[in-house]
Amino acid sequence: MINVINQTKYDDLQPYYGLISKYYERTLQVLGLQDQYAVSLIICGPIKIRRINREYRQIDKVTDVISFALLDGEEEIGFEDEIELGDIFINRSRVFSQAEEYGHSVAREFVFLFVHGLLHLFGYDHMNKEDEEKMFALQRQIVGDLA
Repeated sequence: MINVINQTKYDDLQPYYGLISKYYERTLQVLGLQDQYAVSLIICGPIKIRRINREYRQIDKVTDVISFALLDGEEEIGFEDEIELGDIFINRSRVFSQAEEYGHSVAREFVFLFVHGLLHLFGYDHMNKEDEEKMFALQRQIVGDLA
């Protein structure tokens, strides 16, 4: 289950919510996971994500995606039949600017950032070269040739 919360005054990403569900399922498939999970996807603006980045990561700059895992190696938090993974914050402005910058669709950038955040919730990271290669290979495998 994905709970999408739009904190911006724009709703121009709504047409891509179905893709988010599709690639959520694809991520579970690629990772070989059978459990049911719950994720909150919060779409926000650059001011909010910069504040979050500064407060929680001590990095005072705007970013594209930030994830907050509830598990972090601890006991699973469950509600009925779902395991609560955590929150993914995506900067709406960066979805559009990075899509243009990288020469691909808004849909691909939105899905890419979501999958990146989702992999963080499952414990993947890119703090060193080996972990980065593993995580980025998974992202490419999951997102595939989505233009």
